[in-house]
Amino acid sequence: MILRRLLALLVLAFSVRAQDVRPLTILHSNDLHAHLLSDDQGRGGFAYLATAVREERARSSASLYLNAGDLVQGTPVSTLYRGLPIYRIANRLGVDVSTLGNHEFDYGWLRIQNFIKAAKFPTVSANVVDGSGALLAGRPYVIKSAGGIRVAVIGVLLGDLVGNLATPDKVGPWHLLPVVETVRKYAAEVLDKSDLIVVLGHIHDEEADAILQQVPAVSVVIVGHTHKAYAHLHDFDGRVGALVTAYGVELGRLDLQVDMTAHRLKSAEWKIIPIDARKIVPDPRVAHQVAHWEAKVSKIVDVQIGEAKRRFEKKDLQMLIQRAMAEETGSDFAWVNLGNIRDVIPAGPVLARAIWNILPFDNAVVIGKFKGSQLPPKVREGQSIDSDREYTLATTDFTASNQASKDQFGVSGLAFPKIAALQRDMVIGWIKKKKILE
Repeated sequence: MILRRLLALLVLAFSVRAQDVRPLTILHSNDLHAHLLSDDQGRGGFAYLATAVREERARSSASLYLNAGDLVQGTPVSTLYRGLPIYRIANRLGVDVSTLGNHEFDYGWLRIQNFIKAAKFPTVSANVVDGSGALLAGRPYVIKSAGGIRVAVIGVLLGDLVGNLATPDKVGPWHLLPVVETVRKYAAEVLDKSDLIVVLGHIHDEEADAILQQVPAVSVVIVGHTHKAYAHLHDFDGRVGALVTAYGVELGRLDLQVDMTAHRLKSAEWKIIPIDARKIVPDPRVAHQVAHWEAKVSKIVDVQIGEAKRRFEKKDLQMLIQRAMAEETGSDFAWVNLGNIRDVIPAGPVLARAIWNILPFDNAVVIGKFKGSQLPPKVREGQSIDSDREYTLATTDFTASNQASKDQFGVSGLAFPKIAALQRDMVIGWIKKKKILE
């Protein structure tokens, strides 16, 4: 009789343990790029994002809000004040964990130390190290508790930062360890300390997929860097990756069922929540901070410089900016890549702010002289070129420094000795002269 009762209790205990499945909601954003205000279509804005985060948390029994890098660089407040106000405002968004993006390096690696100190949320990055192995962010991961679930969040940054997305002077003594190998190392370290392992990565899509395929201890990858949202969850044997559209126009909501016994996901459902400023009441504290900082830059950027007869999308702006650079420098050709162009010009009055948003980087225009045969294929495309004739080519100092990258010229060895004005100032001056953009 006693033995039978003991067996029954053991069966009951095992059954309860086997059924220990708990809910967890991961809210996530990426590539906010200092877009404090809503865009011309009423999307995004930090005050509206803050409200959405708060409301989604209220609809969850346990939640974490993760930000996947590139919090700064993209609007005048960030450009003029070198990113720091953005971190201070972001403290009111409710972020639980963030990671470094490539644009955190735009103001130099020393500025990242200021960001980390200003943030009231932890910043994790496991693969940005110096020669001694010290971590730039100070910690590779954190373990957060939500709903009784121990969630290990490992941060990583894309492996081709130097020479493709940041110049050596901005990165300083730091270098990047391989993404997948680094995740594998720290996943093994946190395995016994956590119930769920999440990678928070400002990484390429193929790096995110490689983590899910090659590191089975990782259940979730929250992705940043690519500005376009995934069409659907990336799913590899029940392990999932998610990415939403940049600039804070969307908030991701990943609803998980976590098997506490097996330390893995039982299920995952994902939805994207539009941040519609016409339907969401802005958070008053965030709105107040945003207004404070925007007032500081308004006299510089909220000045009309021309008029647009139509909306100019990024491809249109690529041609317009190249024309402005060529005409302002007297060059035969000018070239910029689409990644240099970060916003659009809506139809109507054109404010200097629009150009600051389109060209937030403090890139200088540089000029070189080359024979037609030396011009990069991307410059020669669609042009009638004499191979023996000498041409002048204008581009940015960033492109010149990273010219071998596939995202830039894809060739090396071109010298650009002449330095002109800042690209942004040059385009603003050109529009002032043209007055009308058609």
